[in-house]
Amino acid sequence: MSCALLGESFDIHCGGIDAIPVHHTNEIAQSEAATGKEWVKYWLHGEFLLDDTGKMSKSKGEFLTLSLLREKGFDPLDYRYLVLGAHYRSQLRFSFESLKMAQSARRRIGEAVRALVKAGAEAAPIESAEAKAYQAAFLSHVQNDLNTPQAIADLWAVIKDETLSADERYALVLYFDKALGLRLDEIEGEEEIPPEVLSLFEERMTAKAAKDWARSDALRNELAALGYVVKDSPNGSTIEKKM
Repeated sequence: MSCALLGESFDIHCGGIDAIPVHHTNEIAQSEAATGKEWVKYWLHGEFLLDDTGKMSKSKGEFLTLSLLREKGFDPLDYRYLVLGAHYRSQLRFSFESLKMAQSARRRIGEAVRALVKAGAEAAPIESAEAKAYQAAFLSHVQNDLNTPQAIADLWAVIKDETLSADERYALVLYFDKALGLRLDEIEGEEEIPPEVLSLFEERMTAKAAKDWARSDALRNELAALGYVVKDSPNGSTIEKKM
């Protein structure tokens, strides 16, 4: 299949570390014996994803699915952000608490990008020495064995650096996202909330005022499944599209 789609030799092959001793070793032997060419130039083997009981696996019947994440009110990009925070060759321990933290962090990034868009920022050419330094640092990190944790740190540094112009910050964010894949280019300044969503939000507000906590929580989860997050504070409740 790889030969049919990628040719008799290609650059990058990914997989889990458990595929190294048998599957990938055999793949190299068979392919190179058949073609006489180097099979793959670079192998990227990901470490295990762990939960509190150890390695997640299909054979144990306990593993994450996108549908499960959505049911619990998370966007798949929340999980992506969580994974980017660990190097692919390091074990990552999963918990819904850590996913909640990743969700919050991704939302703050989205809010910062939305503020730039609302302010009229455009992706201007990266020309200043300061902006080019950020660009060079980011490239250095992703080209050094995909150091995504440091790349995420670079993204935060740019977002917080108000010495850069809004246009340069926005341009760098979009440039970084070509590698990070958080869909930051899809964020708009203003987003109208559909009437049916507002209706559910108002129903939730009524349930909350009546201290019908079960109904309130159920409506919050229903809104989350539709892609909206409800925020409660001493000043009231707000609703917004998930980033």
